[in-house]
Amino acid sequence: MTPPLVTIGICCYNASETISRAINSALNQDWLNLEIIIADDLSADDSREVVLEAIAGKTNAKLITHDNNQGPAGTRNSIIKEAAGEFIAFFDDDDESFSNRVSCQIQYLQNFEERLKTKQIACYASGVRHYENGYKKNLAAIGSKGDEIPNGNKLANYLLLHQKENNWFYGTGTPTCSLMARTETIKNNGSFDPGLRRVEDVDFAIRLAMNGGYFIGTRETLFNQYATEASDKSAEKNLEAEQTLVRKHKQYLTSIGKYYYALHWPKLRYWHFKKNYFKFIIEFLGLFCRHPFSVLPHILATGPRRLIHERKMKKAIFK
Repeated sequence: MTPPLVTIGICCYNASETISRAINSALNQDWLNLEIIIADDLSADDSREVVLEAIAGKTNAKLITHDNNQGPAGTRNSIIKEAAGEFIAFFDDDDESFSNRVSCQIQYLQNFEERLKTKQIACYASGVRHYENGYKKNLAAIGSKGDEIPNGNKLANYLLLHQKENNWFYGTGTPTCSLMARTETIKNNGSFDPGLRRVEDVDFAIRLAMNGGYFIGTRETLFNQYATEASDKSAEKNLEAEQTLVRKHKQYLTSIGKYYYALHWPKLRYWHFKKNYFKFIIEFLGLFCRHPFSVLPHILATGPRRLIHERKMKKAIFK
């Protein structure tokens, strides 16, 4: 019996120095029935030439190109449109997936489809993030621990408001770089919003959750992620994207009385990253006056962890 076809999608943008590594990790998968689609989003470097060299002679790999820059969401949608696979997995252009990533995620998906009696499932791979200063951070996938599976509106509440269920494991959230799902599941839930240049992965997960989706993760570590700095990862871009996401889901957030909270919480992160602690305190007090029983658990759950993470990064720098 022929195993199902899996599409590996790789978005490429100005990645000439790393794209070969990502493509090779796709070509070296131990799942034999594969197609690999690389989509170049109008790179300004020689990424296209590097891609063509990497896939030369490979009948199961192809490059598609954009005439205008569409961002990660639009580029993923181009891959989805071209995909023939029953399943689709996304690799980032600067990451390296282990050879058993596809086969492992397929096994998880099929097992949970049988268990949960639904195909509304997103499967995320666990990995390791490597920083240039030598610091490493384990990226345990959402749903990779515990007996209960994150799902539904309560998972959307976590993504929008950081409201947690006691028995759910949220791991590192819902990044598309580690995602595998049925292609029809992604299409049926609206694919990715090209109006979002960041957090488009969170937006997709929110919509899938609100449509009754389940979120599972592999216990196995299946990829290396290499952290990089870029202009679209600035504090300003993050704040803009996160508030755009909140405004998109304003109707739902208003219905549960949390629109103001969701819109203003990203400002706390922004002022922290900018080291403007006076404005941080002003924003915190505004949130506390309106939502005292939400803001305190939220900041106690995320603040110390963030500070520990930043301290470890600094220690790695000065070793």
